[in-house]
Amino acid sequence: MIRYLIKEDGRLRELDEPQPGCWVNIEPPFTHEELEEVALHFDFPLDFLTDSLDIDERSRYEREEDVRLILLNTPVLNGVKEDNDAIYITVPVGIILIPDYLLTISSFENPVLQLFLDNKIKHFNPSDESAFVLQIMEQNVYRFLTCLKKLNLRRNMIEKELYDSSQNKQLVELLSIEKSLVYFMNSLSANELLKMKMKRMDFLQIRNNEDKTDLFEDIIIDNSQALEMANVYTNILNGTMDAYGSIISNNLNLTIRRLTLITIILMVPTLIASFYGMNVPLPAQESSYTSLFIIGSSVVLSLLVAWYFQRKRLF
Repeated sequence: MIRYLIKEDGRLRELDEPQPGCWVNIEPPFTHEELEEVALHFDFPLDFLTDSLDIDERSRYEREEDVRLILLNTPVLNGVKEDNDAIYITVPVGIILIPDYLLTISSFENPVLQLFLDNKIKHFNPSDESAFVLQIMEQNVYRFLTCLKKLNLRRNMIEKELYDSSQNKQLVELLSIEKSLVYFMNSLSANELLKMKMKRMDFLQIRNNEDKTDLFEDIIIDNSQALEMANVYTNILNGTMDAYGSIISNNLNLTIRRLTLITIILMVPTLIASFYGMNVPLPAQESSYTSLFIIGSSVVLSLLVAWYFQRKRLF
């Protein structure tokens, strides 16, 4: 779907045809032929569009004469999530700056761009290209921070469940969170490097605008904070997984030891009964109290063995 949007009187209005100062947004569904038409109409390489659809494309920027491309990774929910897949994945968003036009494209429905489409971001105007790009970057960092907080909250809930349960379900969910954090760390690191290079090269041409420069610096700082949060949460999760593995191993050892001690205690009456089951003369074998003697001695000896184990704190 290709939409042409313009901001008028504080509201977004959709156009039938592109006009200078409008925002061209491309989101699924669309066809390759439609992308070719857009590239031909605005006179820029088709690779700028197709590269933005590659889920494995790294954050970067590129310039082709008067056309500039910015590829920015952003988090989205994994729509085809299986039991052991990541909860969130990161996908590239292409921002193409053309004279008098700004174009965005993504292979997924993007929550960051949807905020602008729903007009939930105040004081944004697609006709101010540099400010609009900075606002997209700012909301993208906020999206990372929000997703990180949700993942950390889910991790805390799973940890509480692990105290009362030892099922694989909780471990699989922790693995999904860990995969999401790996995606976040890689994407945030690439985004930070991209923004640092853009600032150094003045890619957005804002060096003489103090407000935009300060905003760009704040975005870089927030991105670094999100990256640090992802690192901390990853380390905590790794420690949790290791600790829980040790707990499971320790519990298994305790269970095996207790079962072994119970087997030894039960072996005492079995041993006595086996002696009196032999076809050889034994003391008190002919007595009418033989059965009581066997039962009594078995119980006493079993209790003595159990008391010994308890004294050694083996139970």
